[in-house]
Amino acid sequence: MARNLKLPLKTIATLVSIVPLACLAQEPRLSQVIITAPKLEDPSLSASSLGERSLAPLRSSTSDTASLLRDIPGVSLYGNGGVSSLPAIHGMADDRVRVKVDGMDLIAACPNHMNSPLSYIDPTKVGGVKVFAGIAPVSVGGDSIGGSILVNSAHPEFATAGQGTLLKGQAGVFHRSNGNANGANLAATIAGKNINMTYSGSTAESGNYKAAKDFKAAGPAAVDGAGGPAAMNRGWLGGDVIGSSRYKSENQELGFALRHDKHLIELKLGFQHIPYEGFPNQRMDMTRNDSTLVNLRYTGQYRWGALEVRVYEEQTRHKMDFADDKQFVYGPNPPSTIVAPGMPMYTEGKNAGALVKADIPLSARDVLKLGGEAQHYRLNDWWPPSPSSLAGMVSAPGVPATAGGMAPDTFWNINNGKRDRLGVFAEWEARWNPEWLTLLGARAEQVKMDVGPVQGYNAMTAGYAVSAAAFNARGHGRSDNNLDLTALTRYTPDATRTFEIGYARKTRSPNLYERYSWSQNSMALIMNNFVGDGNGYLGNLDLKPEMAHTLSATLDWHDAARTREFKLTPYYTRVTNFVDAVRCTGSGMMMNALCGGTANNTARNLFVQLQYANQSARFHGVDISGRVPLAKISDYGSFSGTGVVNYVRGENRTTGDNLYNIMPLNVKLAVVQSLGTWSNTAEVQLVDAKTHVSQARQEVRTGGYGLLNLRSSYEWNEARLDIGIENLSNRFYSLPLGGAYVGQGATMGTNTIPWGIPIPGMGRSIYAGLSVKF
Repeated sequence: MARNLKLPLKTIATLVSIVPLACLAQEPRLSQVIITAPKLEDPSLSASSLGERSLAPLRSSTSDTASLLRDIPGVSLYGNGGVSSLPAIHGMADDRVRVKVDGMDLIAACPNHMNSPLSYIDPTKVGGVKVFAGIAPVSVGGDSIGGSILVNSAHPEFATAGQGTLLKGQAGVFHRSNGNANGANLAATIAGKNINMTYSGSTAESGNYKAAKDFKAAGPAAVDGAGGPAAMNRGWLGGDVIGSSRYKSENQELGFALRHDKHLIELKLGFQHIPYEGFPNQRMDMTRNDSTLVNLRYTGQYRWGALEVRVYEEQTRHKMDFADDKQFVYGPNPPSTIVAPGMPMYTEGKNAGALVKADIPLSARDVLKLGGEAQHYRLNDWWPPSPSSLAGMVSAPGVPATAGGMAPDTFWNINNGKRDRLGVFAEWEARWNPEWLTLLGARAEQVKMDVGPVQGYNAMTAGYAVSAAAFNARGHGRSDNNLDLTALTRYTPDATRTFEIGYARKTRSPNLYERYSWSQNSMALIMNNFVGDGNGYLGNLDLKPEMAHTLSATLDWHDAARTREFKLTPYYTRVTNFVDAVRCTGSGMMMNALCGGTANNTARNLFVQLQYANQSARFHGVDISGRVPLAKISDYGSFSGTGVVNYVRGENRTTGDNLYNIMPLNVKLAVVQSLGTWSNTAEVQLVDAKTHVSQARQEVRTGGYGLLNLRSSYEWNEARLDIGIENLSNRFYSLPLGGAYVGQGATMGTNTIPWGIPIPGMGRSIYAGLSVKF
């Protein structure tokens, strides 16, 4: 283990030593230096930013940080747990999108991606968001093809000259009626002129939420020991209750900052504890997730430009099992057959990274950005024997006690998984004249991956022993050399028009689960699924990196003050070696036989088993957004209108099938009234029916719908009140990207639960949030 940690610790030690030396190397006159070269606030017009003014009205309505992005053009959300949604950009989600939280490249350490990167920061902690939905510069991240999302907490504050000690804080509470969700947050700062210490903490908790009407029969969520004399109900669920949607999350962070002249050092120590989080579109639930992180950053201004150095380390300990709404005990009671109470699954992830980036003004026209980035990731994913143990497993006469059971050995899903990235990049930004600007970038990365030998629960089940032997007989080490390129030009003929066109070549290497999940046992297959469709997935050692070629243009018309704006962004992306999925066709290993003897490769209206495979894909669509002042009335304030239209189409060019989980055409229109510190919003959301579905994955269609949401905010002195009603008309609808409902029942079996139920959206919910500054 010490050998595995050698690289990141050495890297961290080296980079940390640079920081104080760099500070000491400065001459006293440095504070006199002014860098006059132009610098873009956003290198791309397709970049969208959210600041405090946009974020504040949203925080009370959600505990899911990803949902803060819901109004950004081109962004949609894959359903997951209550605090763990996965943002999608132009139809591409999860690992295809580079997500940085306070500069850290966080990775989901779970075969179901329950602990998604944005689940590690509470919405109340978010100080700013930037989303690159079109041409993402190479400097904002590699190993992704769909875009980049940068989420940051607030910058540290210091006392002003003559102020003495700065003492400030903020506390907030919220309640949401649907699910009886409650939460609180607290932040406190003590700072001098050059030193800062800040604490922040938050907690959020919710029960199962309800749809607007019944979508299934009311009854027991599950029955433990079904068929036996001591069978027990797991609890009662109403027909409108979305099982396994409850959650509780706790986050704490202690931050320190030290500044001197034009230099700043920040250290953040974070801890997250999630005691439980249900997942209605997964076979398992999160029963514990603990994460600790250390994030150290240095920024400084020099005569030659600006330098940023960051090192971080994050460790996650993750547990899954069947929670309250899913069957926990399988098999009739002894002595007839094996009894299996629960199925514990453990994951440990260790993620260390480093970044060095320099912005160098070469002239009044040119800015050069150079950098290097490293990431060292280790993952262990193991499933201990069922708690019944050998002593508690009783079988029929003549049948070994462990035959077909989850014992006596530990199942190793990923054993000593390694995924290391090392990359360098360069960007040249040139402002040729007031009208023309160009941005060129290149990024080279090497991704190395490997895993150790694996084993199943026992040597008697073919889906364990045979597939483990076949997997262990092959070499596991893989090395990908990836190259990203971007080219962008912007034309601004006057203060009211801006036009931009760009090209990007982006590359993503497969994740550890896509390459290395190995068992062909049907139960193990359905436990490896991070898309929420209820199917089972098998890895593929022969996967190649995805390569995407994107053309995008943005046309932006606006007035000089940008109170009126219309923005249009068409795009086209073609992906070679796209990691999609094909039906498993093996036999004798529980891969090809489904309920009723139906063959897996021809099954319809059933959950199926799939294997990851490289194919060809394309995405095309358009993002439209705009705003316009409507009226200004002395007694009622000003009225303005906003709108967002998103359309994306995804196709598998190899098979002619539709790509999975593509958001249908959707429109969001809002009227905002502002009178002093009082603001009111009426919002209409319209979503088309999802009819372009993946046949290979048996994706379920969803109907179109319209929702009406109302929000109101009022600020006075040091307090802010937010209230609102989501889904005012209590409209029933199914979430187009919510996945398959597997939130209750006997979820360990592939088709022991109903197929074809999409997860419903939330019925009417009234919320209120109060925050006070002190």
